[in-house]
Amino acid sequence: MRARPQGVRRSARVEYALPRQDVSASWARRLTAGFLAGSRTPPEAALRTDEATLIVSELVTNATRHGRSRCRLRLSTVAGTITIEVYDDGPGRPTALAANADWEGGRGIALVRHLSRHLDITSHATGGKTVRAVLAAA
Repeated sequence: MRARPQGVRRSARVEYALPRQDVSASWARRLTAGFLAGSRTPPEAALRTDEATLIVSELVTNATRHGRSRCRLRLSTVAGTITIEVYDDGPGRPTALAANADWEGGRGIALVRHLSRHLDITSHATGGKTVRAVLAAA
């Protein structure tokens, strides 16, 4: 076994196409946990599995509810960060709603914003959007 030079970080990236079905959020959570536990990801990334899978679940749920067809989940780790990107072809941008104890939903983006170091939403000229959340890996 060869040692990596000190200061060199591992990076990894995967992308999945998920159907517009309720079960996609569950699949996405399992795919995310497996990715973060993988041998190509930095060991410290596994420490953030709970937060990452919660973010993925919220974003994929939004994408499958509001998109017109399948969504894409892209996960990457590099330079001490975990980046989660979810694309869907639905109209409009997700917005955080004020908390209301009587509502079942509407808190996903607020929760993602709270758990992430950085959150941005990019609308595409061809339609749809990508929501990107970045977490510190450790």
